[in-house]
Amino acid sequence: GDTNKTMATASPPLISSLNSTSTSFRTRTSLPTCSFSPKLLRPLASFSVKASRKQVEIVFDPDERLNKIGDDVDKEAPLSRLKLFSPCKINVFLRITGKREDGFHDLASLFHVISLGDTIKFSLSPSKSKDRLSTNVSGVPVDARNLIIKALNLYRKKTGSNKFFWIHLDKKVPTGAGLGGGSSNAATALWAANQLNGGLVSEKELQDWSSEIGSDIPFFFSHGAAYCTGRGEIVQDLPSPFPFDLPMVLIKPREACSTAEVYKRLRLDQTSNVDPLTLLENVTNNGVSQSICVNDLELPAFQVLPSLKRLKQRVIASGRGEYDAVFMSGSGSTIVGIGSPDPPQFIYDDEEYKKVFLSEANFMTREANEWYKEPASASATTSSSESRLEIPNEM
Repeated sequence: GDTNKTMATASPPLISSLNSTSTSFRTRTSLPTCSFSPKLLRPLASFSVKASRKQVEIVFDPDERLNKIGDDVDKEAPLSRLKLFSPCKINVFLRITGKREDGFHDLASLFHVISLGDTIKFSLSPSKSKDRLSTNVSGVPVDARNLIIKALNLYRKKTGSNKFFWIHLDKKVPTGAGLGGGSSNAATALWAANQLNGGLVSEKELQDWSSEIGSDIPFFFSHGAAYCTGRGEIVQDLPSPFPFDLPMVLIKPREACSTAEVYKRLRLDQTSNVDPLTLLENVTNNGVSQSICVNDLELPAFQVLPSLKRLKQRVIASGRGEYDAVFMSGSGSTIVGIGSPDPPQFIYDDEEYKKVFLSEANFMTREANEWYKEPASASATTSSSESRLEIPNEM
């Protein structure tokens, strides 16, 4: 009895933890420490078997079970990492309606998100002074010139948050393509920062702030289809006028189009005179067609890059009616063919087009209060292990 009392006094944490674990342990602690009954050990043995059996189950299907355990842990813990899809956009039509006093141009355009996109992984950083950005593509800046870093700096400036991030950008959208890849990355970073800060502000605030760093960024806070005016930052959300199974092909030559160069050559007296609201009404009622897909930046872009005009003409001529419309997106240099996911045969045959960027895509939107979901076809090749965030070794 005295020995038992001494043990209990000397190590109360041990006793209390054992008591909370199992009634069989509680029985043991009331016996003299020198007495070990085989009967009393039986519950302990069966407990071990259960534990090892459970381990066998986990090891049996490691990917699914371990990822589920990881996800369960994440649900309990404060949010510390996010993997988000960052889709690009096309301009179904793009009218330039005037020159502004601030040097920008007024535009009126139907923007629509499509299923080609980048994947961005965000993780909270222990650093209190800087973000760290890595990417799979050489030539993409990873410092403050990148719109992702600009977006995170903007978020901290506006909210007073002191959180910094590790970011990995898995880039699939080409740059200089007129697809708004960088703008989408910035919008995605603002969304991520807000989620990882516990939702300090509304989507509307994120959208309003985002125009400070880029005219196309506010669009991505729409639900995926929007009529955009002003510099592009005035965003009127629309229901999508297109079926999501309507295929398209994107063809981007090696040469990029400098937006500044294109606008420098733009002459307002050479633009279309069709009312953009008429185009919007037509596309809403009748869907996509060649007459609706007007882009006032095509003419100056074709002057900057004459090969682009030839590419568009050849796609139309070789498509043999496969495409409902063929047009340039944004300020170029991507040519979009809507109606078929396949490029014309000459793209494969001609030496000139050996290095073009090719992708099929579909129209897509997002649900309220959620970010864009990666299409199943795009993520089908990603293994579950790749979906885990790689943490850099050093800051």
